[in-house]
Amino acid sequence: MTRRTRVDDGGVPDLSRLETGLGHTFHDRRYLVRALTHSSYAHEESGGLDNEPLEFLGDAALGLFVAHALLQRFPGMDEGGLSKFKAFLVSRPNLASAARRIELGSFLRLGKTAEKGHGRTKESLLSDALEAVIASVLLDGGEGAARALVSRLFKAQIDGLSREEVEKKDFKTGLQELMQAGGRPTPRYRVAAISGPAHSPTFRVSLLVDGRELARGRGRTKKEAEQRAARMALRVLGRAGRSA
Repeated sequence: MTRRTRVDDGGVPDLSRLETGLGHTFHDRRYLVRALTHSSYAHEESGGLDNEPLEFLGDAALGLFVAHALLQRFPGMDEGGLSKFKAFLVSRPNLASAARRIELGSFLRLGKTAEKGHGRTKESLLSDALEAVIASVLLDGGEGAARALVSRLFKAQIDGLSREEVEKKDFKTGLQELMQAGGRPTPRYRVAAISGPAHSPTFRVSLLVDGRELARGRGRTKKEAEQRAARMALRVLGRAGRSA
């Protein structure tokens, strides 16, 4: 069960254990506190700043550091291979997994709505918060500190990467190869609907084969929705194959 952090008399979490997990002691913990502040907490509790701008910075920094690490690890690999590895490493499920390893969820500052919705274990909140934390380390300790954090979180995974492992997680590629092998047309993806607030939309994508819908997927981004639709299509085709 996830442990909850103690809160001191000033209402600021005791973040020493998280700093140990990050391998970085903050000069100014306000960066870290903001990185842990979900928009629900800012809107419902504090009226202050949330972590969304830090997510933006952390996403960019993470992409740069991971790309650099991959180039060092695989200097002879082509751009397509490197891109596939990078997409896997910075994917929402993989970031959420890294966040769980340092028990990041127990430190999040959530509003009542997100708390009731099990936000501390939700993949989207954990991955976004990890990006924000990377940005907070960058702002507090500079590029070297942020790069060291990314290495701490992902180096073992990068060292153990294999092309087969990543390809299994790329559902769109897997589906396209399956369709081509069977002489069937390339799947098409169409945005069927966009819902939710402008700052956090939800995309619903239809996956079409020969103009007919084979599967649907939802996601925070169009790319994520397409991947989920492709995963569902693979399941549908797998069931059809077993019953044939």
